[in-house]
Amino acid sequence: MIPLRSEPAWPHQLLDVAGLRAEGWRPTPFRDFVLKVHQRCNLACTYCYVYEMADQTWRGRPMVMPEHVVEAAAGRIGEHAREHRLDRVNLILHGGEPLLAGRDRLRSAVRTLRAALPPGCTASVGLQTNGTLVDKAILGDFRELGVSVGVSLDGPPALHDRHRRYANGRGSFAEVHRALTLLAEPARRDVYAGLLCTIDPQTDPVACYETLLSYAPPAIDFLLPHANWEEPPRRGPGATPYADWLIEIFDRWYKASPQPVRIRLFESLLHLAVGGSSRSEQVGLSPVALAVIETDGAIEQVDSLKSAYEGACATGYSVLTDPLGAALGHPGIVARQIGMRALADACQACPVGAACGGGHYAHRYRRADGFRNPSVYCADLMRLIRHVDTQVRADLAELSEAYAR
Repeated sequence: MIPLRSEPAWPHQLLDVAGLRAEGWRPTPFRDFVLKVHQRCNLACTYCYVYEMADQTWRGRPMVMPEHVVEAAAGRIGEHAREHRLDRVNLILHGGEPLLAGRDRLRSAVRTLRAALPPGCTASVGLQTNGTLVDKAILGDFRELGVSVGVSLDGPPALHDRHRRYANGRGSFAEVHRALTLLAEPARRDVYAGLLCTIDPQTDPVACYETLLSYAPPAIDFLLPHANWEEPPRRGPGATPYADWLIEIFDRWYKASPQPVRIRLFESLLHLAVGGSSRSEQVGLSPVALAVIETDGAIEQVDSLKSAYEGACATGYSVLTDPLGAALGHPGIVARQIGMRALADACQACPVGAACGGGHYAHRYRRADGFRNPSVYCADLMRLIRHVDTQVRADLAELSEAYAR
């Protein structure tokens, strides 16, 4: 086990993992694996949690994941799948910008990862890219290999280029537009996973939404910018600018018939409103079953924690020396699998606490006590959840009344 840097009180020092196990709690096996196949990026996005925020461990890691690390990661994933009798795993090629790894390395990595899985276990393989390096050749490779592609797009040209730009200040919209035009063509629709959009509350949400829809994505994921109590988010007008921004889009999306696209955050809130579970780590209490494997083989927690402090993602384990299951006992991973017990007292007492789930784990960080705090977006989340819940209740009441007649 690799020695770790100084860690916050919660959960690293205060969570009694041995006590939980003695009570009968057992971890949820990892099913989602993010592989950092390339450590660098060709963009310099203003809000990037990897390069622009607290954790700078990328500087000391290999630029590209070496072949022996890919093989070790594949072996550990296969071993984990066999041990827990998994019938399916999700593999996400990530960075930095993963396409910088090159076509040959990516093809080899996908084949190596799939070949290591036990009989009866299949893999869904995806790649998340900024879109600037997408071309017909790489999309042809991905179609042959069964790899889906998600692209980051923040809205119309001026909005996108405000944040997603090259180091010299030039925007990246033109290249992303070219990539999305290719993906939207009928022959490549089976490769197209969807769009990621980071919210800027100082912009027009409807213009952003309509721009995203114009590329006919199968799905959209709206993300709150990574922030915490030490580095609060930029506030827009009003008390809940992020909720206000999302609500404008939610109302437009929810009332459309049929709904033109899947939006994971909204779908999760609707499921939670009727007692279901969440597919978004931004809300809800569903156990997080994700491990990140860095270019040097380190097994880490979800990489958004890089926004909190130096070394925040570390577990101390590596695929070169340890099974993936070893990381399941790390307090940071356990805390994201024990539901309400990991939340701050205020969240446990909150009327929307179960639906909110404390918000995104990274957004709870405060230097003095760690991650047992409400989200720095608490007010926004409460307003958004209540808005969705009110809409669902009204529709259910209307259906009940119609049925009674």
